[in-house]
Parts: sequence; C-alpha cells; structure tokens
Amino acid sequence: MNDGLGAFEAERPRLRALAYRMLGSIADADDVVQETWLRWQRLGPDERDAVERPGAWLTTTASRIALDTLKSARRQREQYVGPWLPEPLLTDDEPASTVELAESLTLGFLVVLERLTPVERAVFLLADVFAEPFSRIAGVVDRSEDACRQIAARARRRVRDEQRRAGVSTPAGRRDELVQAFVAACVFGQVDDLRALLADDVVLVSDGGRDFHAARRPVVGVDRVSRFLVNVIKKWPGEATVELHQINGQPGLVVLRRGRPAFVVAFDIAGEGDTERIGAVRLVVNPAKLHGVAAAVS
Repeated sequence: MNDGLGAFEAERPRLRALAYRMLGSIADADDVVQETWLRWQRLGPDERDAVERPGAWLTTTASRIALDTLKSARRQREQYVGPWLPEPLLTDDEPASTVELAESLTLGFLVVLERLTPVERAVFLLADVFAEPFSRIAGVVDRSEDACRQIAARARRRVRDEQRRAGVSTPAGRRDELVQAFVAACVFGQVDDLRALLADDVVLVSDGGRDFHAARRPVVGVDRVSRFLVNVIKKWPGEATVELHQINGQPGLVVLRRGRPAFVVAFDIAGEGDTERIGAVRLVVNPAKLHGVAAAVS
C-alpha cells in the first residue's frame, strides 16, 4: 500500500527549511511539517497516486500552513517584551547541499525578513530562495501571478534597502578571525581590542523575552556596545565556558553554564577586506529559544 512516506521524507528537509525561514522558530517549523504530513496522509493512497508532483503539493501545503501560522505569530510578537529575535540554529553539520540557502538562514537576514508582511515574506522566500514558479506561489497566497510578481519585486527592494541600512553581509573574509578575536577580547577583558573589532555604528540586540533580564532596546554605537559587553562579561559566572559554533550558517558563540546554553551570540560582519568589522551583535538569552541549541551541544 502506498502510505506516501517515501515521497514525504524526500521533501522533509526542504519543507522544514522553508517553514523555519517563514517563522523563525524551530518548534513552529516542526509543527508545520507535522501538519503537512497529516494532510498528506488524509488524501488516501489513490489520491496520493493521482498527485503528479508530490513535492509541489507538499511545498504548497506547507507554505499555506506556515503563512497562516505567521499571521497569528505576528500578532503575538506585537506583545513580546523587548526585541524579538529568531530562534538560533546550530549548523555545524549542515550538508553541503544547503550551501546555496546559507545567506537566507542567517539571523541578520531573518531579522530583515521580519520587516515584510506575511504575504511579502512568503512570496519572496518561495520565489527568490526556493525558486518556486509564480503559478504555484499564486495559489499559496491567493493572488494572481502578476500580483505575485509585483509583490516579489516590492519585497526584493525592501530586503535590499533593509540589508543596506542594517549593514547585513556575509563576507567569507575574516569572519572566523573576527569572532575568535572577539572571544579573546571578552575573556581577557581587553576593552580596547574589543572596540577595535566593532564598527562605529555597531548595534547590539538582546532577546530575553518576558522573564529573563536583557536590554529592552537595541544598544547602538561602539562606545555603548563595548561598555555593555564589558558589563556582561563581568557577570559571567566562573564556571561559564565559551564554544565556537556555526550559528545559522555563520561563525557564532554558545556560552555554556554547567553544560547548558546560557545564551547564544550571532554576528553580522560589515565592510570588506581590512575594513571588516562586527556591525551587529545578537544575543539570544530567552531560555525558550535555546532548546534546539541545548539538544545539539549535549
């Protein structure tokens, strides 16, 4: 009997990747994938056999579920205490086949996507990241193909503008060196060395949620950010350890206390060549967003 499992499992990584980029939450992405599987199962063997392209059916279904979830999540995020950041992913073992999706996975890029409306985000991701045809995208967002092309063009401009404004970039250059130097400056309290690594207009965003103390507003500028980081470092418990990991496809840090993640640090690198500096520091402190990291490092 055709239970559809093979076809579904072949598409599972792609469905999860799409849902995570739509929602910025591992748990929500997994829920989308699970609901997609349930709907695929409900078709029954004969109906599944009649589906000419199972991958297209599954992508469309997952996209619709993720879009509905995002619309609801946006309302909840309006009541979120302090800055909201996506849930970080450890990608140390990310397969080479997903390299082409790496830029769209970074926390900086996902933060930029938060500026889009749910429909703009869905259309942009499906068209520009997952290369879905507009004929299929139109069915997901209930718009005409021409309307989807216009939405994609508008979203593309907004993403480019936000990237320029935020200084989001993913240069290969000195990312590893900068992050390692950042760790050394923090651990040894070398404030001048730390300042030299930061762009003049560096921004630090800290997501602690409702119940965990964190900066409620972005910290802006090299002086304020370096002072903030020094104060954070002073409060690190003696048993804290720092590990370098790939966070959403880029070099980042996991700070552990008694073997459990206390917070995750992700970076955006601004500039090119010798002018590369850390343009943004994102601290994910909210324990509810560290479950995936905890499972990966345990």
